[in-house]
Formats: sequence, structure tokens, C-alpha cells
Amino acid sequence: MVEAYGIADEDAFATGLTCGGRLQVFVQPMGGEYFPEFAEVAAAVDRDVPVAIATGIGAGFTSPARRLVWPAGALGSLGCPELDAAVDDDARGLLAQGVSGTREYGPRGERVLTERTVFVHSLAAPPRMLIFGAIDFAAAAARIGRFLGYRVTVCDARARFASHKRFPDADEVVVDWPHRYLARTEVDDRTVICVLTHDAKFDVPLLTLALRTRAGYVGAMGSRRTHVDRLAQLRKAGLTERELGRLHSPIGLDLGARTPEKTAVSIAAELVQHRWGGTGRSLMTTDGPIHRAAAGH
Repeated sequence: MVEAYGIADEDAFATGLTCGGRLQVFVQPMGGEYFPEFAEVAAAVDRDVPVAIATGIGAGFTSPARRLVWPAGALGSLGCPELDAAVDDDARGLLAQGVSGTREYGPRGERVLTERTVFVHSLAAPPRMLIFGAIDFAAAAARIGRFLGYRVTVCDARARFASHKRFPDADEVVVDWPHRYLARTEVDDRTVICVLTHDAKFDVPLLTLALRTRAGYVGAMGSRRTHVDRLAQLRKAGLTERELGRLHSPIGLDLGARTPEKTAVSIAAELVQHRWGGTGRSLMTTDGPIHRAAAGH
């Protein structure tokens, strides 16, 4: 069932709102005879396995029309194989981003038509933030990373620095050489890698590996001189200019930050800007829509 709610701009102020708008809400029963696949969804969530629930809404579907989509595999049908295949593609794309939304198709999955509306509900584990370097800046970055909804891991080879006591906001604290830990860690295009070690013996092997992963963001701390030296060493290690072009260094936006906390805000600002395609400029100097689709999607 889809219900629409809204209020006109001219009526909003009288009801205590600052502006008008329109909202559509999709509601469906969970469990029981109506949703026999619910146990499959619950099991996937329990195991941190990403799963999307694709439900046909509105005209053209025999209720309930539902398909569960995993990164590999699917269950159920929305009516025909062609539509199922198109929905599987789009659902996996949404699942990779960790977002939900509606998609429209023709009766046989034609993307140029709008006769069938499918709501895709993505159930995915939080994206990961991997912070390398157990320093004060890492503690502040872990705090703001958790606030932004990341599952945060702090890694450092030095056991006396890498402890849960020093990083209470991290979900995980790992004692290992950074490049060795990254080599055995799952990375996807939502993963954020922050290299704060500021030490070539850690940075170069770590960044050599990180810039060849699927990570959506790779940033490294250091001065401009450190950045130039680091690039030279990474070129010697065999990285291409295209791979080096993925590196955000010096890390963060230019906010004039100096303290660990303010530097963490600078890093967080760059993460949001990179993810959503903002300019990084003050909104008072820009025009057009304030909110936009995620960059690259």
C-alpha cells in the first residue's frame, strides 16, 4: 500500500513548518502468510549478508509480487524473467550503495517504460571506515566516522598505541601491519580508507595496496612536501597515474583545521562531498539544487 502526504508551501507556515513538500510512504505487512520469505531476510540480516527486497507496487502486479535479491542469487518473481533480470541488476546497484528507492519498467523489464513500479528496500551492513595509525587524529576520526554511520576499524602495528581504551568509539581495534591487515580485509566501493600513520614504512606498502582496491575513498594525512615525496615512492612501487589520481592527499577539505577534532570534521566534510558530488564551497556562493544524487550514480 502506498500513501501520499503533503502540504503546499503557502499552507506550511500556518502549521508550524518552514516549507511545504510531498512524501510517499510504502507500507507492507511483514511475516506470516503474506511474507513467507521473511525468514530468509531475517537470516541474511543476522549474518550481515546484504539483501534487497524488491516489491511490485501499484498497477500491473498480482499481490504480493516480491523478489529477494542478494549480491549473488535471488528468490521469488515479479511476474516474468525479463523483469526479474532488470530488477536484479538495479537492486544490486542500490544494495552496493546501501540505499533504497523506486525504479520503473515496462512489463518485460524495459527501462524506457513506466508501466511497472518496483520499490527496492536495501538491507545492508553499515559501510566500513578503515583508519590506519593509532594517533590522536585517528581517535577523533573514529568518533566522527561512527557518527556518520560507518563501522569503524582502527589498525596499527604498535600494540602499546592500538587499544580499545584509546579508541572507545571504534567498533574494532586491530594490532597488525596496516598493509597485511588490509590484504585480508573485505573492501567494497562503500569502504573508506584513511591513512593517518604519516610514516613511509607504513604508508607506501599500505597505499600501494589500498589504491588498487575497490574502496570508494582513499585519503592520506601529511604535509604537501610529504605528499610529493609519497607520490614519488608510490610511482617507484609501480602505481600508475590513474591509480595515484584516486588518492585524496593531503586528506580533508580546506577548513583551516588544526586540532584533531577539527581535522576530523575536515575529513568528514570531504567524505560527504566525495560521496554526494558537492562542490565543497559555501552554499551562499552556489545556485541550483542543494541536494543531489550520489556522485557517479
